[in-house]
Amino acid sequence: MLDEFLDVIYWSRQALGIIIGLLWGLIPLKGFVALLLFAVVNAGLIYLYFSNFQSVDEEEFGGPWELTKEGFMTSFAGFLVTWIIIYSGLNFD
Repeated sequence: MLDEFLDVIYWSRQALGIIIGLLWGLIPLKGFVALLLFAVVNAGLIYLYFSNFQSVDEEEFGGPWELTKEGFMTSFAGFLVTWIIIYSGLNFD
């Protein structure tokens, strides 16, 4: 059960990173503000998911910080690739 929930968090975060990358590229957001907004939205939505929607005992997984950071860096990489491709493709001069 524990590994399955962590897998759900991990893959949800990967999909969320790509979706946010698409949105940020289409809007178009750029710079540090876009990076900061990604971190806040990504961590915030995942935190809301496991604390309110799933109502899991965070301590079983090492606390809320462990769940919040699960898969964050790979999600960030997917976000960056998607954001750069979409933004560059739409705003090429």
